[in-house]
This record gives sequence, C-alpha cells and structure tokens, in this order.
Amino acid sequence: MEIAATAKNIRVSPQKVRLVVDQIKQMKPQMAITMLEYVNKRAALPIKKVVASALANAKHNFNVDENSLVFKSLQVTEGRRFKRWRPISRGRAHSILKRTSHIKVVLEVKEDKTNSPNKSNMSNKKKLKGGQNGSKS
Repeated sequence: MEIAATAKNIRVSPQKVRLVVDQIKQMKPQMAITMLEYVNKRAALPIKKVVASALANAKHNFNVDENSLVFKSLQVTEGRRFKRWRPISRGRAHSILKRTSHIKVVLEVKEDKTNSPNKSNMSNKKKLKGGQNGSKS
C-alpha cells in the first residue's frame, strides 16, 4: 500500500531541497521528522511538513501503524519559475529566475518477513504433495 503527500510551489530551489532530502532518504519517517527539526536549512521545514502529512494520512485514512512505514520515494521536482529583472548599466536588464519546488513523499508499509510464507516452503509443500499423489504402493 502506498500513502502519498505533496507540497507544491515551495519558494526554495529544487537543488537546495534535494540537499536536505538526500540526508533523510534512508531513515524511517518518524526519525526523519525528528532530525529535520535540527537541520539548519530553509528547506527543512517544508520537507518536515510533507513527511508529517504523509504520516497523518497513513494513520487517519488507512489505520496503519506509523512504525511500520518506510520511504518508498522522495521526489523533488521543479515548479514554476518567477521571472524578475535586475537593471544594469546602459539601460539594460538581466533576468533573475526565482525557482520553486514540488515535493512528493510516498510511504510504503513495510511487511514483516515472519508473517509472509517463504517461496522455498511453498515449493517444498508442492513437491511433497505431488510425490504423495503420484506414487502407488
């Protein structure tokens, strides 16, 4: 099951947001929120809000335990660019692009390996079952 949350048109450039996202990709979402409180980057607050929103979606919409969630993907894409101008000499102007970001967080429920049947156990059961039916004594 996938649980997603997005934030669009965040006024931080995607390159700067990716610096923070790369720090939390391998963490659990709960741990990432705790760590983002202490990251000294402007992009940390919007990322923290999106991760918290995804956790809230999982808890309230799907009744999923927060401890069983892991990041499936953290995507940072480029949003709109605000185009501004800076005057320079001789009546000319240089363009300034104020970049924005879209942040998408997708969480996935981590399945326990103890509860799911092993493929090798299933194949052994089939072999035994087939061998018992095929032999005549």
